[in-house]
Amino acid sequence: MATQPPGQRKLQILQALAAMLEHPKGEKITTAALARRLEVSEAALYRHFASKAQMFEGLIEFIETSVFGLINQITEHQEDGLAQACDILSMLLHFAANNPGMTRVLIGDALVGEDERLQQRMNGFHDRVELALKGALRQAAADAGVDSGRGSDQERDVAARASLMVAFVVGRWHRYAKSGFALSPAQDANTQIALLLR
Repeated sequence: MATQPPGQRKLQILQALAAMLEHPKGEKITTAALARRLEVSEAALYRHFASKAQMFEGLIEFIETSVFGLINQITEHQEDGLAQACDILSMLLHFAANNPGMTRVLIGDALVGEDERLQQRMNGFHDRVELALKGALRQAAADAGVDSGRGSDQERDVAARASLMVAFVVGRWHRYAKSGFALSPAQDANTQIALLLR
């Protein structure tokens, strides 16, 4: 590890942390356990991150950058509002399936007992996902020629549907994590998403 550039070392630490999160019944995640896994001293970890909370912030930053980058791509390339919503939901489920350790961060499970600001940041992440889904549903209403102005019944429907969609995704993430990552969140997703978007 000593010959790697600093950016690579930080990435290696975050990858090791994410890998440890894939084993929720394994050892408690501490800086000492992380250092043992990387075969370095705890002091070496602290040369790259001031605290364990900062390491979790690095994972959250990866999640935010990845997910919102993909959402932007979806909204830029997909004009149909319902298709945008469908693609966003599918992407969120597949992101978790491809990143099991990150799923525990997405649901807040890995953040229990950590700095409260980490959970607040994940709450903000969920709010931003819901906002993106509202945008897609507003586009779907516009595609159908329906007024979705503020205060309208349609806008209330958009808000309720977006909230339901986020609850669906978070529920699938929870089920995935609680199953020990055995039950894929993407299993039967297309059918379920179609039911949500009816």
